[in-house]
Amino acid sequence: MVKPRTPTPTVTFVDRYCQHYQFLFPEVRSFEAFKQLHVGLISDIKRKTLPAIARVLGLRNQQGLHHFLSHSPWQAEALRERRLSLILRLLKGRLITLIVDESGDPKKGQSTDYVKRQYLSNLGKIDNGIVVVTVYGLIEGITIPLLFEVYKPRERLKAGDQYQTKTMLAAKMVRKLQQMGFNIGLVLADSLYGESNQTFLRTLEALGLPYVVSIRSNHGVWMPEGQRVRRTSWRPFKRIYSNSESEVRWIREVIFGQRSARRYWEAQTEEEHYSGQESSHIMTRVEGISYQQVGNYYGLRTWVEYGLRQSKSELGWSDFRMTDYQQIEKWWELVMSAYLMVSLHSSQLSGESEMDLLPYSFRTGWNQGTGWKNILNNLRLILQPFSLYNPIKPWLEVFELPELARGFRRLIAWMNRFVGVQFSRANRLDLYFSSA
Repeated sequence: MVKPRTPTPTVTFVDRYCQHYQFLFPEVRSFEAFKQLHVGLISDIKRKTLPAIARVLGLRNQQGLHHFLSHSPWQAEALRERRLSLILRLLKGRLITLIVDESGDPKKGQSTDYVKRQYLSNLGKIDNGIVVVTVYGLIEGITIPLLFEVYKPRERLKAGDQYQTKTMLAAKMVRKLQQMGFNIGLVLADSLYGESNQTFLRTLEALGLPYVVSIRSNHGVWMPEGQRVRRTSWRPFKRIYSNSESEVRWIREVIFGQRSARRYWEAQTEEEHYSGQESSHIMTRVEGISYQQVGNYYGLRTWVEYGLRQSKSELGWSDFRMTDYQQIEKWWELVMSAYLMVSLHSSQLSGESEMDLLPYSFRTGWNQGTGWKNILNNLRLILQPFSLYNPIKPWLEVFELPELARGFRRLIAWMNRFVGVQFSRANRLDLYFSSA
């Protein structure tokens, strides 16, 4: 019996992370493509197309990567379940905030599955495109990718599809996460979900989950005859930002008849010159919530756009060129996995910032910030010798410059002393370093 060959290595911290998924890919070439795409997705190239990724990897063509997405017998669902199980082990019961959002990508024509003219919230207009509903986790300022579901318009349903609204998709994903064992402390969403009383909000209430959602300025509430709408006086509160800076804002409660578990608020930057069009309108269902908490919980909504924006601007979420949804789903799952690989190197998730422990982390070129993008920049710095060396290998095969090749190999070996983070058998995240 011929023993399967060892997968070709890429960069150590990528290889160590991808080992947790190796059993999903019985073919060596498929697992190699899985690792290679993680390298390409986090690399510093503007467009994450397969030809561009192939150049970073020093591949002669993109066919192997394309085959991995189109014909290789792996399932996006299996990758998703494995990723979520790793996140659960890592969190160890800690509370997370769920961020629900939807986003659209403009696409030409009708050849791509589930594309039609529809409202694309991130563009703020109706256009031809594909829409996806996403759920991210937030813990101490770091986002964790969890689930996504493509929105399937009625006119574009395929055989076996069942029509579900965006709010139904969001409710289904939240229910799934709670059933899996995620400890959800709060749910945040925009007005599309805040106005969805019968599907999304009723689901959250049935699951016993507190929420803070946007509502429209003309939001209405049924009241018994004889009751009226009251508004309290404006109160100042200190809006505290993630960088610990603060700013005074103003908030008041809107009371429809008698107070109930659902409470309504208006928030704005100035007490005077009130204009209803300039206010933020908020609905909460959080037991014992205070004025200060409303403002700062609502302020967490800035994270609603953050997660998917990073996926799009940094990891190539929208750069797919496939038309079949099964392939698009695989691409999006790979982006989610690459996003998690970056998040794992934060002090919030690992318990100790491995990046700060590196011997070169005090140098001028090292990004000293603690946000997700700061971590990505440092990982790219570690990755860069590998991604720069691969495209020039064909030159060095023709024009022999042994000193240059030797220098690149030494630099890559030095970068590979950073081996990344890994789950131990004790079901916790350990930090691993090679010996100096």
